[in-house]
Amino acid sequence: MNSGIRFKLFLMMVLQFFIWGAWLPLIYGYLPSLGFTPGQQSLILNAFPIASIVGMFFSNEWADRKFAAEKFLAFSHLVGGLAILGCGFTKDFTSFFVLMLVHCLLYVPTISITNSIAFANMKDATKEFGIVRMGGTIGWILAAWPFTFIFVNWDAVTTAHPVGLAQWVETVFSNPLTGDVAKAATKWTFVVAGIASLLLAGFSFLLPHTPPKKASADSKGDQAWLQAIKLLKHPFVLVLWVVTFADSFVHNCYFNWTGVFLGTAKAAGGVGISAPWITPIMSIGQVAEILTMFVLGATLKKLGWRTTMIVGILGHTARFGVYSFVPDSAGAIIHIQVLHGICYAFFFATVYIFVDAYFPKDIRSSAQGLFNLQILGIGALAANSICPWLMQSVYTSQATKLVDFKGLFIVPLLVSSAAAVALALFFHPPKNTQTTASGRSAPAH
Repeated sequence: MNSGIRFKLFLMMVLQFFIWGAWLPLIYGYLPSLGFTPGQQSLILNAFPIASIVGMFFSNEWADRKFAAEKFLAFSHLVGGLAILGCGFTKDFTSFFVLMLVHCLLYVPTISITNSIAFANMKDATKEFGIVRMGGTIGWILAAWPFTFIFVNWDAVTTAHPVGLAQWVETVFSNPLTGDVAKAATKWTFVVAGIASLLLAGFSFLLPHTPPKKASADSKGDQAWLQAIKLLKHPFVLVLWVVTFADSFVHNCYFNWTGVFLGTAKAAGGVGISAPWITPIMSIGQVAEILTMFVLGATLKKLGWRTTMIVGILGHTARFGVYSFVPDSAGAIIHIQVLHGICYAFFFATVYIFVDAYFPKDIRSSAQGLFNLQILGIGALAANSICPWLMQSVYTSQATKLVDFKGLFIVPLLVSSAAAVALALFFHPPKNTQTTASGRSAPAH
């Protein structure tokens, strides 16, 4: 692949995931501060997974068969960017929910579309996609870390007169903004996300032209999303799709529970990490993800599809194992965050590459959307619905109000273990072939 094209694709991924990374981490605390009820908060948070389900049947279809992918990307980020920008200037639930829903309906399909643009312009996706997708991880980190410092009470830091770098860092992370001042600062996460979205809308016109694909002779006039769903008749595709749901559920258990676990006092069964340090600690995994993406191509060549994905799933098992059995070791908990890179790159990124290799090119975006339906949609919905109930009702003692974190973390540990076993036993894709919806196999291009 031409280095100029690779850089454009890399920058596309940086902006794509910067947008998401700017607003998502802090929205969990921001919504309660606006006075929204738990039910209203759930509606807003579930706009994202709902959008991934809707996008499977509409947006990805248009991107596959109706519009050039880069033009669809530009339109989506223009309108979606204005919507998320508006979230920074409203405190009314109805307005906020409508704007967030509009943003998500347009943003979520672009995750599949950016993958499709990248794959369409690569000569060897196995070697090149990991490096290009690494831009998304960098974008997420670039969005998260600056806000860590924006939400510092700098007046308190100045008053403390810290001496030396170590003391300065400790003072900075020990003095977060609180109350109305923090709420006022949080709106800038949405403003920054909106600006980045508008920048990507303009940048989209500089991306390689990726025209829509005409329906193949095998499609029999079916819509692209229906063609993608028909591929589930192949046992190996169905197995991977179900395992992807399980991995997505476990992945979202991590995001639902880790922040609370890290911040809970040791006496209450947690790790006892100071609140401002939680985001940087969880970002360790994203830094590790950059390195993992860099070696993904070589790993796939060495281990193959199935083993690479199994290692990715078992990363979750190992991480929740440490959470469950050595919760009193802050050092072990912090160090185990590096497995996030293996969990994401070796499974999710590998799934995206596998889909491009095995699925028909005329349904590229819809095929990616079929798996994003699990990764960003059904799996996330299940976790967002079940995780609060498990933590607050099943694994919280009504007498002491303490959470049984060990028992709680056993749940995703068992789910990830079962998913790895299922993949090892039942995932048997044909070699060097591309799967068709009719049940036949065609040579891969």
